[in-house]
Amino acid sequence: MESLAFIEAIRQIGLEQEKEDVIYIHVTLLPYIYGSNELKSKPTQHSVKELQSFGIKPDILVCRSEHKMQEDMKEKIALFCNVRKECVIQNLTADNLYAVPLMLEEEGLATAVCKHLKLENIEPNNKPWEDMIENIRNIGKEKVKIAIVGKYVRLEDSYLSVAESLRHGGYANKVNIDIKYIDSETITKENVAEKLKDVQGIVVPGGFGNRGIEGKITAIQYVRENNIPFLGICLGMQMAVVEFIRNVVGLNNVDSEEFDETSQNPVIHIMETQKNVLKKGGTMRLGAYPCVLKEGSLAKKLYGKEEISERHRHRYEFNNKYRDVVEEKGLKISGTSPDGLLVEIVEYTKHPYFIAGQFHPEFKSRPDKPQPLFVGLVKAAKKVKR
Repeated sequence: MESLAFIEAIRQIGLEQEKEDVIYIHVTLLPYIYGSNELKSKPTQHSVKELQSFGIKPDILVCRSEHKMQEDMKEKIALFCNVRKECVIQNLTADNLYAVPLMLEEEGLATAVCKHLKLENIEPNNKPWEDMIENIRNIGKEKVKIAIVGKYVRLEDSYLSVAESLRHGGYANKVNIDIKYIDSETITKENVAEKLKDVQGIVVPGGFGNRGIEGKITAIQYVRENNIPFLGICLGMQMAVVEFIRNVVGLNNVDSEEFDETSQNPVIHIMETQKNVLKKGGTMRLGAYPCVLKEGSLAKKLYGKEEISERHRHRYEFNNKYRDVVEEKGLKISGTSPDGLLVEIVEYTKHPYFIAGQFHPEFKSRPDKPQPLFVGLVKAAKKVKR
C-alpha cells in the first residue's frame, strides 16, 4: 500500500515522456526449491502480472537467484512475462557486493538498456574495477576489529555507510574488517573496559537527541586514555569535544546546547546566525562545504592537500569561545571553514590516532577511492594488539 503512490508516479512518467526515454527494470526473485532441485518462476510471473495491473510493463527483468538460471528458464520467463529473452538478466548472489556490476555487465544488462534507450553502446573499461575486485578477493585472513558505538545499532543498516566505509579502509590496508556494534545506551564507566576490551579502534557516528550520549562520552574517554584509535563523525566529534573539556580541561557543567540549554559551559552550540530560525529543517547545515587543513596536522597528512570538501548534516557547531583552552591542552583544531569561523576537524596530538570531523566522511567513501579518515583509522588499528 505504501508504494502505490510511487508506482503511480512511475507509470505517469512513462506517459509523459517519449518511449525511448523511459525504461522499466523490474527486480524479481527466483526461489530455489531444494525438494525438487529447481528454480521456480511463478513468483516472477505473478510479480510482473501485478505490476502490469498498475499499468507498468517491465522492459527488463533482473532475476535474483542463488543458483544459475538455465536457458530454458530464461525462455520460459521471457514467454510468460512478455519480454525479450535477452532482457531476462540473471543476478546471482555474489561473493562481494562490488562484484555485482561486473556480473550484470557480463549478463548484458547495459547492452539491453542502451538498445531500449537508443544509446550508443560504448565498450566500457572495467579493468580498474576488475583489479580492485581481485585485490579484495586476495586479502588474507588478517582481521581488524572496530566498534561502531551508536544509539541505533539495533537496526544495523542505520550505519550502513559507516560500515562500508570501514570496509573500504580495510581494502586499502589489505585486511578484513570485523565490525562490532555497541549500543551506547549500555555503556557505563563500570563496564566500558569490558565492552571495548577486544576492539582495535572505534567509530562514534552521528545522530540526534540525548539518548545514549553519556555512553558515547564514556567510550571516547576510555579510548583517549588507552590510546585506542578513534574516529568521531558529526555528533561523535561534538561528544569528543565535550569529553575533552570535561576530563582534560577540567571545566564543570560542560555540555551541548542540544542536550542542556542551561549549561554553564555550552561548548557545542547553535550558530548565532540561526538562533532565530524556528523550523529545525531551516537551521541545518546541509550539503558539501569546503574545509582548510592546518599545516603539519594529521588531517593534512591523511588527505594530502590543503583544502577539502566534505558533506554536512547538522545544526550545532563548536563554540569558538573554547578554542584557546582546548588547544592549550592538546586538542588541535586542524580543519576550519575557509573564513576560519567554523571548526570542522579536531585531533588530539598526544594520541596515536584520535581525530573527529563535524562532517560525514562516509558519504564520499568508495571501494576504489576509500575516504582518508577511514583508511587512517584502519591503518592505526592494525597496530593495536588486543
